[in-house]
Amino acid sequence: MGKWVYLFEEGNASMKDLLGGKGAGLAEMTNIGLPVPPGFTITTEVCNLYLENGDKVIEELWPMVLEKVKVIEERTGKKFGAQSGLPLLFSVRSGAKFSMPGMMDTVLNIGLNDEIVELFSKESGNPRLAYDSYRRLLQMFGDIVLGMGIHPFENELEIIKAQKGIKNDVELSVDDLKELVGRYKKIYESEGKVFPQDPFVQLKMAIEAVFKSWNVPRAISYRKINNIPDNLGTAVNVVSMVFGNMGDDSATGVAFTRDPKTGEKGVFGEYLLDAQGEDVVAGIRTPKPISDLKDDMPEVYNELLNICKVLEDHYKDMQDIEFTIEKGKLYMLQVRTGKRTPGAAVKLAMDFLKEGLISEEEAILRVEPSQVDFLLHPRIDVSSKLKSIAKGLGASPGAATGKVVFDADLAAKMGDEDVILVRPETVPDDIHGLAAAKGVLTARGGMTSHAAVVARGMGKPAVVGAESIKIDLNERSFTVNGETIKEFDVITIDGTSGNVFKGVAPLIMPELSEDLQDLLVLADKVAKIQVRANADTPEDARRSYEFGAKGIGLCRTEHMFMAQDRLPAMQEMIVAETIEERKAALEKLLPMQREDFYGIFKEMKGYPVIIRLLDPPLHEFLPKREILKEEIAQHEKSGEKELVEKKKRLLRRAETLKESNPMMGFRGCRLGLVYPEINEMQVRAILEAAAMVIKEGERVFPEIMVPLVGHINEIRLVREKLEEVAKEVISEQGVQIPYLFGTMIELPRAALRADEIAKYAKFFSFGTNDLTQMTFGFSRDDAESKFLPVYLERGILPVNPFQTLDRDGVGELMKIAVERGRCANADLEIGICGEHGGDPDSIAFCYEIGLNYVSCSPFRVPVARLAAARATILAKVRYESDK
Repeated sequence: MGKWVYLFEEGNASMKDLLGGKGAGLAEMTNIGLPVPPGFTITTEVCNLYLENGDKVIEELWPMVLEKVKVIEERTGKKFGAQSGLPLLFSVRSGAKFSMPGMMDTVLNIGLNDEIVELFSKESGNPRLAYDSYRRLLQMFGDIVLGMGIHPFENELEIIKAQKGIKNDVELSVDDLKELVGRYKKIYESEGKVFPQDPFVQLKMAIEAVFKSWNVPRAISYRKINNIPDNLGTAVNVVSMVFGNMGDDSATGVAFTRDPKTGEKGVFGEYLLDAQGEDVVAGIRTPKPISDLKDDMPEVYNELLNICKVLEDHYKDMQDIEFTIEKGKLYMLQVRTGKRTPGAAVKLAMDFLKEGLISEEEAILRVEPSQVDFLLHPRIDVSSKLKSIAKGLGASPGAATGKVVFDADLAAKMGDEDVILVRPETVPDDIHGLAAAKGVLTARGGMTSHAAVVARGMGKPAVVGAESIKIDLNERSFTVNGETIKEFDVITIDGTSGNVFKGVAPLIMPELSEDLQDLLVLADKVAKIQVRANADTPEDARRSYEFGAKGIGLCRTEHMFMAQDRLPAMQEMIVAETIEERKAALEKLLPMQREDFYGIFKEMKGYPVIIRLLDPPLHEFLPKREILKEEIAQHEKSGEKELVEKKKRLLRRAETLKESNPMMGFRGCRLGLVYPEINEMQVRAILEAAAMVIKEGERVFPEIMVPLVGHINEIRLVREKLEEVAKEVISEQGVQIPYLFGTMIELPRAALRADEIAKYAKFFSFGTNDLTQMTFGFSRDDAESKFLPVYLERGILPVNPFQTLDRDGVGELMKIAVERGRCANADLEIGICGEHGGDPDSIAFCYEIGLNYVSCSPFRVPVARLAAARATILAKVRYESDK
């Protein structure tokens, strides 16, 4: 290990790994000539050594600390532990590589004791400053270093203020502060603790306490939430104290070089006169806006504005700074990149680009895809006072308020009213209710369940797997924690956090700002992987096009059959006992499908459209057997013989189609091989719709996807049959149609035999939802509701594989499929259409393995566009750094 301790001027901004963010910022400000109190930084490596080896590291470190203390004494003209003259005091502050505000510890005023406080009082000519600083040291040292907690000290502070009739700490007199110091010492005695009178012991113990604070529970939790590694450690910054509590010509404050909420230009922040740093954060007194400093201290105000500009120009980003003013002199105590709202992030990136401070690529990297996602959905106003009554999985971002309804038919009938569809779980039959509802809440299901996938596709909030909710469909209510919510009661759901609220929570509606649109145009220019959308209707296609999709990567035709006017014909086709009956039913569906495809082609304005042939098991289009049995009994009771026979026929077919494991059963290309007339009708509808668009003088590029192929003979036989249909349609229509046949790679065998399958497929599209299930052997709904949370909590899996691609397993299969597929067909178009197509980390992987496009829900398209550009840029950066 190298050097353990660095004076500020020995470091720089690039040394965050060693010096932490705070130490690197102090070093950089020192080196560019800004007023920083002298100090030094103990590296993060020392922290990690201490956490491994304990006290012996402190003993080895200590001579290095003493050496640096002497340097600071020379520079300040003050002595630490002084017997005469103005004493040198230190603040001891944490500072990790990544900002963790408030998570670790700081101790101020190190170096005071019973004798030095008197010396400080005399030499400073400010007894109040001396005793105010001493009572703060006793409180912080007891709380942070000795683990006594803050409350005993805060209680005494409140008691003495009440006794003196005082509201604010600043009103305490010198005598009051001396009394408070005495009371604090009694707390130490009652707790059996000793406050060390030796300043050097204080310093050593404070440094050790800051090291230990790396592993306090709140710091661990913060790292977990923000995906910060546990092995980084914290640096320790030892800074000579400057005092904002020396009177009305002194102050402490926090400022941002631009507004972190909006991104607007102008210094934004707050300060307190006659205060120390923690007072601003603690909210003990109401701070003043930075603009008031112009009246209180005009020269300092102008200097602060100038420093803000210097820092912003230097770092080329909005900065968050801490400062102290001591007797009219400004000191900088911290600088870091300021946290900002998603809206501000976009505005700041585009403003810095326009101002010539950053490049187009840097502007793209300044905005996280998750921030764009946040901007695209309504969200709950954080000022809401409502309490959550239940929590599930936030499966589709955004928030919605509406009346609770328990079935899809009622949701559809309520028309223009705002409703939340509440179901134990949703099925394809519920599609019309989902379309009508503002959002969906289910007691079961996971992040890629039907409710989740469809809601995301529609841009509707969804909370799924809220298992604490007990739904009683007979009583039309649900109960949770002893509270009953009845049908038509109003609830609010937050599809981002997974929270459910009773009543109306105030919502903030999204706006696609001009800056965001400009940023996405930049992203499209940079990205080397295309973004398409999953869209099943002309309305979805229009929304996808408006959001910037360059085609449709997945159109699921089964959703078209669930409409109320089509379901009877679909059921008629399913129960058909002869091929003639089946074709007659399909003839009824043909014009409906053709109309759908025509609308989608028109909306996409010449971009490619991938249409998946019928995929789900046929039983999903039939009523549940229990419901059919009840209906048969009712019709028999009413003497409705015709209806009885019709329902019995449906029941017989439902019994025949019953499967032990429908996901691996009679679906996908297997349907097309057993009942080829279904695929034939769909291909005819697709190509007839395409011909209509071509005859209108417009471009169209239909791509026909055969689902669930695992063997070369499946794709070969299906394609041979459908090519005959294509030739017929082209001959009948008298136009050339530039169509392609391809397949979805969703089975491990398909990935492994991709070279064979590519002989009969012009494109591959990875269906990673099913590929993940098949590879892991997980049923996604059961996994997410039963054991995946435990796997994630215990680190068995690093991420939920249904949200972010499992690169080592599923990803390896994808790489094999790409390599083998393109060996057989160099022009093979390859994309991804599972929900991973909207996940930024998964998009980066898709770019790395050479996919042509990703496809995602319409409302995720802007997120994916930005993620695609970032993946392109970051790959280039890695390539150049490896050269």
